[in-house]
Amino acid sequence: MIFNNMEKFTFCQINESEHTIDQAAEVLLKTFSGSGMWVSLDENEAAETVKECTADYNICIGIKIGNQLIGWAGLRPMYKKTWELHPVAILPEFQNMGYGKVLLGEIEKRAREKSIIGIVAGSDDETGITSLSRKEITEENILDEIKNIKNLNKHPYEFYKKCGFFITGIIPNANGYGKPDIYLWKDITKKELLCI
Repeated sequence: MIFNNMEKFTFCQINESEHTIDQAAEVLLKTFSGSGMWVSLDENEAAETVKECTADYNICIGIKIGNQLIGWAGLRPMYKKTWELHPVAILPEFQNMGYGKVLLGEIEKRAREKSIIGIVAGSDDETGITSLSRKEITEENILDEIKNIKNLNKHPYEFYKKCGFFITGIIPNANGYGKPDIYLWKDITKKELLCI
C-alpha cells in the first residue's frame, strides 16, 4: 500500500555502507532529539545503537528516497519466537505520511521469513507525555491506568496501536519517578493485523 502523500521509496540494509550507517545515526538523533522519548541519546549512543542493530543476527533495514535515508528500524532477538523492535526512527519531516507503517510492514515480512511470530516494542515516557506519567502506579490501579491511557503530546504508542500492537504492560518509574516504559506486542502471523 502506498499512501497518496508518499514519494517513491526503496528499502536498504543499514550495513550496506559506512555512509548509510552514518545516515542512520543522524536519523536517530534528528528523530529523538528533543522528543522526550530518548532523553539520554547523544552522538555516541546513536552510533552505538546503529552498531548493535546491524549485528549479523539482527534485522536492520532502512527506507530511502533517492539516496537519502529517511528512516530505519531494527529487530533483535528477545525470546525464541518474539523479537524486540528497537528502534523505529523516521525523520520528523517524513512522519505522519505512511513511511513508518511501510517500514514496519517490511520488518514484519522479514521477521516472518525467520519464523518469528511476535514483536515486542518498548516505548518510554520520560517527559510526561502520557497519562501514565501523571499517576502513582500501584498494584491496585495499574490495569485501570493502562486501560485508560491518554496520549498528552504525540507519544508513539498510538502509532504502534494503529499498526496492530497492543499494550501488554508497563514498568512504572523505569526511568525515574513518573517515567514509565510502556510495553507493546503484536502477533505477526495474523494477516488481518499486518501493518501493510
